[in-house]
Amino acid sequence: MTDEIPICSAKGCRAAAVWVLAWNNPKIHTPERRKTWLACEEHREHLSQFLGVRGFLKDVVPFEEWQAPEGA
Repeated sequence: MTDEIPICSAKGCRAAAVWVLAWNNPKIHTPERRKTWLACEEHREHLSQFLGVRGFLKDVVPFEEWQAPEGA
């Protein structure tokens, strides 16, 4: 456990993350694999759309509720 505050994954954003966007690229990841991006309120929709139009977005979860899959 660290004291670091999770930061939004949007380019140039330094805001605290409040969402976890779980995704995978089916061309290179197994179906159960989940990569994550973090998002602040302002960038949640933009990052979700970016992943969604590519068919990568699997789930959007509030940061405090996120549980990484076992073995991650």
